[in-house]
Amino acid sequence: MSFEGFEFLLLIAAVVAALARMARLPYTVGLVVAGLLVAATGYGHGLVLSKELIFKAFLPPLIFEAAYQMPWTEVRRELPLASMLATVGVLSSTLVIAVAMHGLSGWAWMSAVTFGILISATDPVSVIATFRELKVEGRLRVLIESESLFNDGTVAAFFGVMITVTSLEALSPTNLALSFFATVFGGVAIGAGVGWGAHFFLKPTEDHLVELLTTVVAAFGSFFLAEHFHCTGVLSTLTAGLALRKYSDRGALSEQGRTAVNVFWEFLAFAANSLVFLLIGVSLGTQDFRLLLPACVAIPVVVVARAISVYGCSVAFLPTRYKLTAGTQHALFWGGLRGALALALSLGLPEDFPQRRAVMAACFAMVAFSVLVQGMTIAPLLRAVGELPKRPDSA
Repeated sequence: MSFEGFEFLLLIAAVVAALARMARLPYTVGLVVAGLLVAATGYGHGLVLSKELIFKAFLPPLIFEAAYQMPWTEVRRELPLASMLATVGVLSSTLVIAVAMHGLSGWAWMSAVTFGILISATDPVSVIATFRELKVEGRLRVLIESESLFNDGTVAAFFGVMITVTSLEALSPTNLALSFFATVFGGVAIGAGVGWGAHFFLKPTEDHLVELLTTVVAAFGSFFLAEHFHCTGVLSTLTAGLALRKYSDRGALSEQGRTAVNVFWEFLAFAANSLVFLLIGVSLGTQDFRLLLPACVAIPVVVVARAISVYGCSVAFLPTRYKLTAGTQHALFWGGLRGALALALSLGLPEDFPQRRAVMAACFAMVAFSVLVQGMTIAPLLRAVGELPKRPDSA
């Protein structure tokens, strides 16, 4: 994609942002619709959304910014529930989707399980952008943002293991488990090391430009270093962001540096989000929809799997202080949006992967449903369950 192409998309994003606020429409939905219109003009054929673009340009800044801005004290209080949603929830959702797609669409088990893995994670790009735009606060925002960040790492690790399985003739369960834990804990260790190294480098300086540049190197460096060693880049950058926020709160950044870092990363996240959703719209507009049957089957299957995951995990915490209200459970269920990570993983499937085109079509269809349908209806649902105040004109 040319530099001029990026400039054109950023111009569209600015116009869409203004129009969406005037029309009281979700900004992310407006961007996807704008991308569909760009694709309809024929210009979209030069704008390609690839795994490399998502992983190398978009995910590192978006994950880092979300982790750096995350209120860690509040996240720590909700860690048991968020961790269960990101692990047990993802596994149960994957199992339901795999069984359903194998039985209803006749997919091979390898294809069904892989699709279940890549589509089970809620997407931090979509979730965080939507919930911040709606100005959701409190426990719900902490839960859904932390879940979306944590389960990305889980899914990326499981996906890597599945690709390894397809490339090898035999792999013992022990080696699979070791591969998974090495991928996960390797990513966390690399992110922690990068965060500590950045903190050590920041201590002797109070130059806000040096401090800002150090955070940029930490965000992208942690991701690329983890991916180079076949670990989870998402968890690595997440850990680096959390570590730097902790060190920042302890005085590692000067006052001017802290202000510069907050403003810069807020802008970069906004620009990256804008480009991601526009390119999702462009990609949806250029898809081959002849594989409509698996796409139509996938949408209700994934929605049901998400419901089982959220309500099932919530039941386990009923007798504890982590108990969720019915309204919060409904909001977690419907607010579990899919987006860039699922697309990146599906685009990265090997060319000889069984039923690759059908898996990709189902993934794109689910992302379209998630952004357009769930994205348009999440605000009314949040108001109905009391997670958002009612508009003055609807009182």
